[in-house]
Amino acid sequence: MAIKNMTKKQVQTFFERLREQRPHPTTELNFSNPFELLVAVTLSAQATDLSVNKATDKLFPIANTPEAIYALGVDGLKSYIRTIGLYNTKAENVIKTCKILIDKHHSQVPDNRADLEALPGVGRKTANVVLNTAFGQPAMAVDTHIFRLGNRTGLAIGKNVLEVEHRLMKVIPKEFLLDSHHWLILHGRYCCIARKPKCNECVVSDVCQWPDRFEFGAARPMKIVKATT
Repeated sequence: MAIKNMTKKQVQTFFERLREQRPHPTTELNFSNPFELLVAVTLSAQATDLSVNKATDKLFPIANTPEAIYALGVDGLKSYIRTIGLYNTKAENVIKTCKILIDKHHSQVPDNRADLEALPGVGRKTANVVLNTAFGQPAMAVDTHIFRLGNRTGLAIGKNVLEVEHRLMKVIPKEFLLDSHHWLILHGRYCCIARKPKCNECVVSDVCQWPDRFEFGAARPMKIVKATT
């Protein structure tokens, strides 16, 4: 059975419920400034936030500026992040990024997509996270959780992450747009999970369009039986 797109009213209800559930959503990566966030998100590719936090909790007290991390060098940085997947490539990219920030941006993280995506290891998703979380811009970083959730629920159906991103930016009401990325990723990470979604605990199961949600415990709509007398 094909999944239908949510109606405008359903989308409104969807985000009202997520807002009520998590009034102040934010990233689970530990950071205290835009540069720390940029490094953390770069390191988080194909890695868990928990594993990144374990590494950066040791790294950032020692080095949390482009100059300080650049001074560590590739090998020095590797000693802090070797528990993270793809750490060799990530260390090289972070060091190159630090050099560019020092030389071209006065050691500041750019607040625009073009300059962010020009940094080594920074793609559209990473740039969107930084723009949204560090600079308060309405950007949507579509990861595997949000891609799955968008297609499964009917919130934003798309064949690839870019289609889902564009659909989300189009259908999400402005009042929810700034925090929507965090609501969606947290809901996808802890409730609308891949193999066994917790539909029995889901606060938006009644507006979700996934036909199989009832098999995972979502409450079925009550049928109104007309009186015969």
